[in-house]
Amino acid sequence: LGALQPIEREDVLIGLHAPDDAAVVRIPDGMAAVHTVDFFRAFIDDPYIFGKVAANHSLGDLFAMGAEAQSATAVATVPYGLESKVEDVVFQMMSGAVEVLNEAGCALVGGHTGEGRELALGFACNGYIDPNNIMSKGGMRAGDLIILTKPIGTGTLFAAHAKGLARGRWIDTALESMVQSNRLAAGCLHAHGSGACTDVTGFGLLGHLVEMTRPSGVDVELDLSAIPMLPGAVDMVAAGILSSLQPANIRLRRAIRNQEVMVSHPHYPLVFDPQTAGGLLATVPADRASACVAQLKRLGYPHTAIIGRVNPEGEALEPILLNP
Repeated sequence: LGALQPIEREDVLIGLHAPDDAAVVRIPDGMAAVHTVDFFRAFIDDPYIFGKVAANHSLGDLFAMGAEAQSATAVATVPYGLESKVEDVVFQMMSGAVEVLNEAGCALVGGHTGEGRELALGFACNGYIDPNNIMSKGGMRAGDLIILTKPIGTGTLFAAHAKGLARGRWIDTALESMVQSNRLAAGCLHAHGSGACTDVTGFGLLGHLVEMTRPSGVDVELDLSAIPMLPGAVDMVAAGILSSLQPANIRLRRAIRNQEVMVSHPHYPLVFDPQTAGGLLATVPADRASACVAQLKRLGYPHTAIIGRVNPEGEALEPILLNP
């Protein structure tokens, strides 16, 4: 890590290159600290790109809450091998990660590396937020519209990639989406009155939507055809190629009121598809949704779409109704 050049922040009192036992950061007056952690194994052979995706994925929770990223510590597992080769892999991986962290204004302040069977990387990310302006999962309001800022399908595409069945351009497009930060999107959503927000990751679109409906006490309608999909994702699920995490996510089909009617829709399997570094799933007031989508597209999120609406909680046990 000594060769890396993380950004310097005035509120990082002791950071990466100081010979101390821990980092020390200052939290601005009136702000609340925000903490999150993520860790997962490599799914591509390029350690630089993997580092970028891993850092972006880890920062996603901070941005989904509306927080400013401040600092991060890294934990990496590298395969057994010659010391020079291991050092090169770690340097490439962490170079990609630091590039993403620096762009987010987040200082890498420390880390730990160990050996294992597979390359893996994770971050404990810290930030701060105005406690009166938190975008939580439980802020959905009846009448709001639901916005998704990135297309889905990374789970099935990389399952196909592992089998040698995905086209190169599909994987390139997926990686472009996965390295795109949610920071600007979060700011735009907040500016347009978002009451609830989360990033779409391992539980898939439906799983994260369920997480939002429960604390909010609402029902939602989800328009399957409106959900943006990564190129090749529909083809791969139609061929029966699914992520290894998909079966666990499918158990949440019990939250769908009309699953028997919609199960044959080509987009249906993808609402359970686990995402890596996915986009933001948020609600905004209906009268501000169109302007919000237009601004998100101008900010570089061209696939942003309104994918549903929030309704008052009804009598049915299942909170989600699917439309074609």
